[in-house]
Amino acid sequence: MTNKWKHAALALYCACWAGVVIGVSFIATVAKFSAPTLTRPVALDVGRHTFAALARIEWGLAVVLVLAIAYAGMNRFRAVVLFLIAALLAAETLWLYPLLSARTELVLANQPLPPSSVHMLSVSAESAKVLLLALFALVESKAIRG
Repeated sequence: MTNKWKHAALALYCACWAGVVIGVSFIATVAKFSAPTLTRPVALDVGRHTFAALARIEWGLAVVLVLAIAYAGMNRFRAVVLFLIAALLAAETLWLYPLLSARTELVLANQPLPPSSVHMLSVSAESAKVLLLALFALVESKAIRG
């Protein structure tokens, strides 16, 4: 496979991954909470299951990206972006999602929710991941020409 094809494959892969995150995190989630017949507890419970599934899928996507980069060749940019994406995934999976799930449990148990910035941190992490994937796709697509 020529370098142009390797760059194109990496660019397309990262753009598609960014699309998955945008679709689940920013489109489907917003639509779910705007549905007038869906109660907040049910929406939160569905969201908890959705993001657990998304986390598993993204770890699979990360493994495939590691393999693709290993085949295409590692460079400093790819290593840094890969590290940052993995760090975000780890933070979400091991820290943010459990905190959000605990808050969902409080809602389901009709307990008061204390103020928290964890939801905004989660939105920020998802946004950063999309931006990193888009940057990766952009850099790889520009490398196709030269």
